[in-house]
Amino acid sequence: MTNTPTLNGQDIGQAESAVRGVLNRLLASTGTQFHGWVILNLLGRGGSSLGEEELTGQIVHGLKIGEDAVHAAAAELAWHGLISRVTQAGEGTRLALTAAGAARFDQIQGGISEVTTRLYGGLPETDLAIAHRVLATVTERANAELAHTGPATAH
Repeated sequence: MTNTPTLNGQDIGQAESAVRGVLNRLLASTGTQFHGWVILNLLGRGGSSLGEEELTGQIVHGLKIGEDAVHAAAAELAWHGLISRVTQAGEGTRLALTAAGAARFDQIQGGISEVTTRLYGGLPETDLAIAHRVLATVTERANAELAHTGPATAH
């Protein structure tokens, strides 16, 4: 009887590293850093402005990075004229794509669409749906682990 390999963290990590390498190459061709892309993507997909605190919270939670990294990425995007900051009384600071930012978002999104077709094309939809469910569950469980306030334990 042969043992069928099971999915584990190493498999997930290797796939993430390979896909991230492809994304980083695409981003480098546009002069965009990864954290900056995440901000452009959130703003571009949302279609409107987001509160800076809300955006920062989403990225800190999603990427498991500190707020300083998010603020630095936003400052770089603003310096390059890709996002604007608008402070509204009682609402705090909101971030939005500029016309140049929307163009950069579209450019990168187009490249990602092409790469996605090459990477995922030909894979059965049922396999992709199962992989999505498994990875969503693993992510949810890992986030729950991180939410525990007790010290990490090794078994």
